[in-house]
Amino acid sequence: MNEAVVKHVREASEDPKIWLRVASERLSLTRYVFLVQIEDGIATAAQRASLEYADAVLIGWPEQDAEDVVNVDDRQLAKIHEQIAHMEGYIPRFQEMERTGNVDSLADTLIRITECVAEVRRIYQPDFPLPTFAEIRRVVQEEWDADMDRIDPSNSDPTVDDIERMKVETDHRHQHDGQGEGKASEA
Repeated sequence: MNEAVVKHVREASEDPKIWLRVASERLSLTRYVFLVQIEDGIATAAQRASLEYADAVLIGWPEQDAEDVVNVDDRQLAKIHEQIAHMEGYIPRFQEMERTGNVDSLADTLIRITECVAEVRRIYQPDFPLPTFAEIRRVVQEEWDADMDRIDPSNSDPTVDDIERMKVETDHRHQHDGQGEGKASEA
């Protein structure tokens, strides 16, 4: 949607809450395009965080006539139009990153689009708690680090003491498993 389309929708619609729907549909679409781009590989923490942020902003998206969606005044509506215009300004860059397969830049652009949509939602639904990207990024980074530790728990070369400890633990498990097997076969 470009400036001309935004202007047309603004003029054609008597319902100022139409922008709530426009914002959610645009974010849903760009989120899906991003998901398709990353689904064949292993997403980095930053890529995961951008997707999680879009999900967090979209989750529980209200209908235009929901009780907790407020009517906006002219000043708020102007801010909404500004956020929609910013969001639309990112779309050509997003499309270019999609064409070139630049997933990291695509993730960054998805974050910017999501921030615009989050601002629109905050205006229409001021009591709905929305996380920031920084909060999402911190949680996703912690999960990423935990996942990486499961893949390679040491992340370094083991020392002689580490090897000895692992050997003792393995021997202990084998002794314990052997005792359990003997008891099971006696039954």
